[in-house]
Amino acid sequence: MNSVPTSRGALICGWTTLFLLVFTALLLAVAGPGHRVGILSLNVSFMMLLVAIIGAVLCLVLGTIATIWNLRSGSRGLAIGAALALVVGLGLVTNFAAWIIAGRDVPRIHDISTDTENAPEFVAIVPLRADAPNPPGYAGGQVAEQQRAAYPDIEPIHVRAAHDEVFAAALRVVEAMGWALVAQSPGEGRIEATATTGYFGFRDDVVVRVRRSNAGTIIDVRSKSRVGLSDLGTNAARIREFRDRLLEEL
Repeated sequence: MNSVPTSRGALICGWTTLFLLVFTALLLAVAGPGHRVGILSLNVSFMMLLVAIIGAVLCLVLGTIATIWNLRSGSRGLAIGAALALVVGLGLVTNFAAWIIAGRDVPRIHDISTDTENAPEFVAIVPLRADAPNPPGYAGGQVAEQQRAAYPDIEPIHVRAAHDEVFAAALRVVEAMGWALVAQSPGEGRIEATATTGYFGFRDDVVVRVRRSNAGTIIDVRSKSRVGLSDLGTNAARIREFRDRLLEEL
């Protein structure tokens, strides 16, 4: 039985796809972590990520073409490699699309508080935000209105437990969530910490306020990004996770 002759075009397409796969993977491996450790500026990291997105789309498109072409031309090894690029490209494009959808579906704000009328204030963290594009103060107004419309479940947490018990539980949750504790003041009922995002290493600051009430204790949480206009819902998700973990502790 005669073998199918290998097509030069199929080989070129297959090897190009594999090169794109490796190039895109390297960009993704460097873009976020490079900014996280301080080697790359945010602009450079974002540019690299943009190129990686283009690379992922090309992996998906060329991977599909190269897989079919190399299968038909008899180069099964390259067909398998191209199929891998296709799968990886599809996964990356899906992930990037999810980011875009998340950004579209949430308001372009980056300061979320359970109390939008009297938001907890940063104290010890203020000097740490000296060079941050986003100031430590709470804007209120339209920011609060957009938050209430988008995240109606973000509101003060009421529990019947005693103040000291709640404060201790809140400290345990801060530690469990991996935040860097900046300050704690049991007398003032204030905890300040910094959370670092995984890929880019963005620093978001959190302040927890614990107050006594007639029915027990009220806990308010505020989470604010140091950079960026939209947080893609990260701060609201962080507050929800803190709330859920705290209630489990109590």
